[in-house]
Amino acid sequence: MSTGLQALFAATPILVAALLLIGLHWPARRAMPVVYAVAVIIALAVWQMPFNRVLASTIQGLVVTFDILYIIFGAILLLNVLKYSGAVASIRAAFTAISPDRRVQVVIIAWLFGSFIEGASGFGTPAAIVAPLLVALGFPAMAAVIIGMLVQSTPVTFGAVGTPILVGITGGLESPELSAQLASAGLDFETYRQMIVTRAAIVHGIVGTPMPLIMVMMMTRFFGRNASWREGLSIWPFALFGGLAFTIPYTLTGVFFGPEFPSLLGALVGLALVTFAAQRGFLLPKDRWDFPQDEEWPQFWRSTDDSLGANPPTDRKISVWMAWLPYILLALLLLISRLPALPIGQALRDALYLVWPNLLGTDISASTTPLYLPGTLLIVVVLLTVWLHGVKPGELRLAVTESSKTLLGAGMVLLFAVPMVRVYINSGGNQLMLPSMPIAMAEWVAGVVGMVWPFFAPFVGALGAFIAGSNTISNLMFSLLQYTVAERLLISGAMIVALQAVGAAAGNMIAIHNVVAVSATVGILGREGAVIRITILPTLYYVVFAGVLGLIAIYLLNISDPLVVLSR
Repeated sequence: MSTGLQALFAATPILVAALLLIGLHWPARRAMPVVYAVAVIIALAVWQMPFNRVLASTIQGLVVTFDILYIIFGAILLLNVLKYSGAVASIRAAFTAISPDRRVQVVIIAWLFGSFIEGASGFGTPAAIVAPLLVALGFPAMAAVIIGMLVQSTPVTFGAVGTPILVGITGGLESPELSAQLASAGLDFETYRQMIVTRAAIVHGIVGTPMPLIMVMMMTRFFGRNASWREGLSIWPFALFGGLAFTIPYTLTGVFFGPEFPSLLGALVGLALVTFAAQRGFLLPKDRWDFPQDEEWPQFWRSTDDSLGANPPTDRKISVWMAWLPYILLALLLLISRLPALPIGQALRDALYLVWPNLLGTDISASTTPLYLPGTLLIVVVLLTVWLHGVKPGELRLAVTESSKTLLGAGMVLLFAVPMVRVYINSGGNQLMLPSMPIAMAEWVAGVVGMVWPFFAPFVGALGAFIAGSNTISNLMFSLLQYTVAERLLISGAMIVALQAVGAAAGNMIAIHNVVAVSATVGILGREGAVIRITILPTLYYVVFAGVLGLIAIYLLNISDPLVVLSR
């Protein structure tokens, strides 16, 4: 089978998903079972995957689905408990006191606080936390989802304390062949990986700086009374200040200290600077922007769960500090459990490690570490909040009931979406010795575009994230391919793999099961195609701009690395 035909068959499930979700406006609960069936048929009939391997991939996907649903449940439960304790009302009042302007709130809450959560946890957690918080502050549910998805861009490459690099790039790239090449050049793998980190941080620093402005403009265009880009653009000095307050320390940390802390430190510095500036009116416009009155909202904007944004009656008066304390505790728990230098994370993983090796006689394994998952930390914070805020048993019961109802809708979608991804990724084990479906697509693109590959490298990374819903998995799938193409073209492998990491971060903005997961937290399941139709715009901005920077770096600035010199 030709590489072109392989690529066409491999792309078919993605094309079907795009047609059903975006073209025909099907809800994901209808579309994803069809997409799963298409992927299985192609895997069995075209790739000739053994049936037991397809079934093992499906079981592996169901285990991953549990992890995702656990995080969603914890995020929704925390918000509902805060709602009943009166904390949400205090947080809303505090942000209104800083600035009632929704554009300012997006920069502080979504961009900076969301980036901090991404840096500490990753894996979709920031959007799952930020989106329901925005709804509680009075944002339309659809706007909250889209803004929450856009957070999953710049900070993602260094999210979860550097996991996409430390696990994704390392696991995808490290090999005896590369180690031999590095030894010949007098380098070790850690030094070469740091070259990748440096270049990825710089590209993100440039492309990511306008992201808070883009987020604001998307909000005013799609959710404003006047549907105006200009109303978002009018806050550009403050929004770009918010972008730079994050990306400057982020880039410097990546260049000088490695992959673990750019998103964390960038967000902490940015939060301190931007909140201080907003309280003093620094760079804020004279006009104020808000959504139309609630009664003017179209049904399309609204949550199907009216309880999410409501403030139930309570006689408690929660101070702003006490209201924010649960999120502060969550951030600290995420941080100390993810720092490689501390033993806590490993202890949590070891304490309850469930593994199912060699499923159905294949080399596919499924595993989960429930105590290490952000869902467990969210539940711990919920229990602490019940005690700290004096939540009554009846209120906790209502919060659990509401959260469980929200979870059911997401579960039905993810039961098909995630197993489809695992079939896709595991399709490399087949009787025809064909590469896996994602690799088949990427190899075809590499053969067609040739020397222009630096421009397309971020697109391949985004494709991997779109399929898998993960920067880390995209890097695992495509890093070696990206490096091999660069090696053939005699251009910098470090630069191309950095572009892979950047594109994989951008692809999270359109990742199907991330959209489903976040939509579930605010009660808009069924509108996933509409979300992707909007979030694909900033995704295209990100990968196109990164690709252009890649071309400039390699062909105008002559960015190289020692392995290229050695090859020549």
